[in-house]
Amino acid sequence: MPDIEAKLRFLQASESYGGSHQDLECIETHMSWVFLVGQQVFKLKKAVCFPFLDFTTLQAREFYCREEVRLNGRMAPGVYLGVVALQWCDDAFSLVPDAQLPAPGETVDWLVLMRRLPPDRMLDRLMASQQLVPPDIEALVNVLGAFFRSAPIASVSADDYLARFQYEQASTREVLLRPQFQLRDATLAIERLGEAINQGADLLRERAAGQHVRDGHGDLRPEHVCLLRPPVVIDCLEFNAQLRQVDPLDEIAYLSLECAMAGAPWIGPQLMSGISHALNDRPHPALLHFYTAHRALVRARLAMAHLLDPQPRLPEKWTPLTQRYIARALAASEAFSAAMSHDSP
Repeated sequence: MPDIEAKLRFLQASESYGGSHQDLECIETHMSWVFLVGQQVFKLKKAVCFPFLDFTTLQAREFYCREEVRLNGRMAPGVYLGVVALQWCDDAFSLVPDAQLPAPGETVDWLVLMRRLPPDRMLDRLMASQQLVPPDIEALVNVLGAFFRSAPIASVSADDYLARFQYEQASTREVLLRPQFQLRDATLAIERLGEAINQGADLLRERAAGQHVRDGHGDLRPEHVCLLRPPVVIDCLEFNAQLRQVDPLDEIAYLSLECAMAGAPWIGPQLMSGISHALNDRPHPALLHFYTAHRALVRARLAMAHLLDPQPRLPEKWTPLTQRYIARALAASEAFSAAMSHDSP
């Protein structure tokens, strides 16, 4: 049976895809290898296991490749083209589209096939080049609003919804307060968010009880938004249904946070106003500050977790980025407390 090194050698050769592609590029992420080949993208999932996913079996990788295509079709129609089998036959590899199966070879892995999106229309690139205009965000609001209106209501109780934030808080504490990191204000930010969870517990329970939690995207970041006409949103969390069970306003708070971190704070208010109108949803103002603080600390935790890898990529990047997220979390927690105090008798 061929090993992963043999698979990668094959997939990194342009001739493996038929035709003469000279611009093949391979990008490694935490959970995948992505091969950019001409106007197509092939994604191979790593055989990894984390607390939130398990790709260690061939059957699991096939299942989640198919789920990725199915779920992302909701906001990226025509972008996810299907799955492709990586087959081994007569001591040679081949790529066989799903429609041509069964085939004589043995399937040794699966890949997702996508249409390549224009990089200069990705939201993160447009923010960096300062080419974004309010009508672009209005078009995105239309797509997101339609998606959230039609997304199935998640089956999660009020207490379970609250418990998820408490669980994330414990995970964040375990990573950010490790002595080797010596992060400035981490303890204070975690304590303030803990106070916000307690003070805002009824607000969170009300969101679940009021059926506001939906089967959403789960990872709504600028690098997953392409401002075509109409915009498309890619890379939802196909591998964990619970992580996709989110309040749409939590997702928008997350995207708004990332836009502010990228230097475009004006986007968040337009997004939040547009989605609130689209969903006819006017929550307590403190809730949006809470979601921002929560997301900022989760992002801080995920950034520092890179340094726990045996050989972290870009090790110099993560601590400064984490400190920026901690500062954002503190500011949002303070805004939460102020909004809650404003309502107090």
